[in-house]
Amino acid sequence: MKPLYMWAGGKTKMISKYEDCPGIPKSGFDVFVEPFFGGGALTVYMSKFKPERIVINDINTEIIGIYNAIKTDVDNFMSVVDDLSHQYLPLSKEERKAFYYETRASYIKDYTQWTKTKESGVLYFLMKTSFNGIFQSMKEANGRFATPAGLLNQTTEVYDKNNVVEWNNFLQRVEIQSGDWKTCVDSVKGRAFFFMDPPYRDSFAQYEQEFPDSAHIELIDFCKEADKEGHLVYYCNRDASDSFYDDHKGQLRISYYDVTYTAGRRATDATKSKQAKKAKEVLLYSPRLIING
Repeated sequence: MKPLYMWAGGKTKMISKYEDCPGIPKSGFDVFVEPFFGGGALTVYMSKFKPERIVINDINTEIIGIYNAIKTDVDNFMSVVDDLSHQYLPLSKEERKAFYYETRASYIKDYTQWTKTKESGVLYFLMKTSFNGIFQSMKEANGRFATPAGLLNQTTEVYDKNNVVEWNNFLQRVEIQSGDWKTCVDSVKGRAFFFMDPPYRDSFAQYEQEFPDSAHIELIDFCKEADKEGHLVYYCNRDASDSFYDDHKGQLRISYYDVTYTAGRRATDATKSKQAKKAKEVLLYSPRLIING
């Protein structure tokens, strides 16, 4: 099983780094909890170790709608995506672009006349053909998905049908929530491994979420208390080249990782050439999670 779509800020490339240091626990907890789900890369990784329980949550109801539709109505969900794919694939690139924006406009204004499954199927098609997995909106879209079209270079398929079927099977043992992270963690019973992946502190891509430093401090404080109570915690983010995490980590350990971002690349030299952006990711974690050094 792999993530359902590319997600800007997704943690797929970080998993090997986490495994190297401090290590990712496979046992010692009753429930794995990801309150800022997005693309759910770590949940996908953890699924092969079969945790007793998994809870996923995201405040973005549009994203969570996709997972609910796949869990409860997968055949109709795939039918919606297949119908759009069959219309889209034979088109030229210019025709595909027009089709994308027509479909996006319909998603923004007509969704109240659709079933929840159709709404989620249309969104999934848009996310598979949009720009770099970035979830953007605008005032004119009333807060709904409004990301521009992507490269539109698909050849034989828009999405991996077998992967959607795998997700359907996996989600049968997953509790899906959509709300504030605090509501999610309050609902968890038993010893947990909390994986916190909130919006980046210094990123323009906030997915319509307001998450200032005060919210990060509140989340880190929760992680410190949860660790003291015997839970396991990961909190990840991007280092903003300040002392923020050293100032607030408390008893939690901290690791930094060099990464390179290609989504949203900018011209960085006099020739206007596009360069990948180098950055550092930061991980705060329970001290007893040092598995590999």
